[in-house]
Amino acid sequence: MHNVSNLVAVLAYDGLCLFEFGIAVEIFGLPRPEFDFDWYRHVVVAVDRGPMRALEGVEVKADADLGVLPGAGTIIIPGWRNRDEPPPEPLLDALRGAHERGARLLSICSGVFVLAAAGLLDGKRATTHWRYTDELAMRFPAIEVDPGVLYVDSGQVITSAGSAAGIDACLHLVERDFGANIANSVARRLVMTPQRAGGQAQFIPTPVAQAPRHDLSGVLEWARHHLSEPLTITQLAAKALMSERTFLRRFTEATGITPKRWLQHERIAQARLMLETSQLSSEQIATRCGFASVEGFRVAFRKTVGLAPSLYRDGFGSRITLSAIAGCE
Repeated sequence: MHNVSNLVAVLAYDGLCLFEFGIAVEIFGLPRPEFDFDWYRHVVVAVDRGPMRALEGVEVKADADLGVLPGAGTIIIPGWRNRDEPPPEPLLDALRGAHERGARLLSICSGVFVLAAAGLLDGKRATTHWRYTDELAMRFPAIEVDPGVLYVDSGQVITSAGSAAGIDACLHLVERDFGANIANSVARRLVMTPQRAGGQAQFIPTPVAQAPRHDLSGVLEWARHHLSEPLTITQLAAKALMSERTFLRRFTEATGITPKRWLQHERIAQARLMLETSQLSSEQIATRCGFASVEGFRVAFRKTVGLAPSLYRDGFGSRITLSAIAGCE
């Protein structure tokens, strides 16, 4: 991790959302013997002094109280127990103090209302579950609420949508700290695909098509194996046995983004892995990932990742181990 304490504090409270709490514990608290570098340290922090019961009466015991938050580099806020209940002032003060000291804050689902109550989202872009975005915008007009994305990374503060989007946001944070290859290894151990891009839609109302020919998974997998080629809408539509117009509509319904944006995301993701796990030059990576020129690759990579390819390799290439690479195969 870069200039951040590796202690991750996950909040627990009476009325806890167990699934979202479990996401954070699984990703940040589980031992990772497959890696030969220091992983996160983890602590469960009690918000309430009395018994903390989650759904269905499960009782949760914490490792520490709010007094440990000054030493945390990252604080995870699962969905809050009641959006109409103001969070306790000691919690809000602790979060404000942690933010001022540089800690990173990540909310899952309605946990965003805790950050909003603390005033830590004023003037920032944020998201939450699509059922709550209108309420969040109405109650906290100083926040720029984005209702259509999985998560928003504002740098020091990350907010995510519904429960499963919390997995994507947490994996995104792992990627920030350790690179794409390590994040993919963690995803593999979770038996899931690598985390989705934050800009993807969080809710698609169209039901899954019944006819097998309308299933785009085969086309997406084929495209991932042919990223070095100059793929076109015409090619992809033909593979899907659809007209271009129908394909564009169904693709956007299925992924929440256009084919062009999806291909760019996949090419950048592949480039990240190559920078971390190989000694290929930027020119070679650009060609293998389907960029028309190395200059175009560098511009796209910097725009998406925030670093030049060479700097990204300097930051994350040294973290690759044989066990981590094997975990992503």
